[in-house]
Amino acid sequence: MKKRTAKITRKTKETDITVKLSIDGKGEADIKTGIGFLDHMLTLFAKHGFFDLSIAAKGDLDVDTHHTNEDVGIVLGSAFKKALGGKKGIKRFGDSFVPMDGCLARVVADISNRPSLHVHYKTKRGTENLLANLTIGDNVRYSFVNLEQFSQAFVINAGINMHIEILAFDKDLHHLIEAVFKAMARALDEATQIDKRVKGIPSTKGKL
Repeated sequence: MKKRTAKITRKTKETDITVKLSIDGKGEADIKTGIGFLDHMLTLFAKHGFFDLSIAAKGDLDVDTHHTNEDVGIVLGSAFKKALGGKKGIKRFGDSFVPMDGCLARVVADISNRPSLHVHYKTKRGTENLLANLTIGDNVRYSFVNLEQFSQAFVINAGINMHIEILAFDKDLHHLIEAVFKAMARALDEATQIDKRVKGIPSTKGKL
């Protein structure tokens, strides 16, 4: 099988980012975004998705995390799309539940080239507002809103339809975001696997 790899560089006035990706990897990661928490999450993402992933990013973190966080999502998504190529033989769909102590997240993915992100709150009322006001970190902050912005940028550029479900939240934002990243990795690992039963493109249209 042809190696499913990609290298993408994107440079703007706000960020300079290079991503190297191997979908059929061992879970090895070298992540340097300047956002410590995002580095941690993307390392977990590579580990649990069995992706080999290298990210080198420089951004205007003196302004905010927003540009770097979102642009890393853009470039990583672009790398996924390039590495997948024509998508012949892939399972296409992936689904994963991941618990993290009192938190529980589910991610469902469809590599359909009909990209969209949907976040569903299946916990008690008020969770969405609570998450909107919580942050992690001291010097460089990270929030659930940052996670949504990263994920939106990723799926749009990767051509993925993704649903994220928040099923339980014990007020530990670190644990919740970690559960989401791990579930995302596991769902994408499943969706990108080659299924020998699939002949050609996994769609009646003949194209994704």
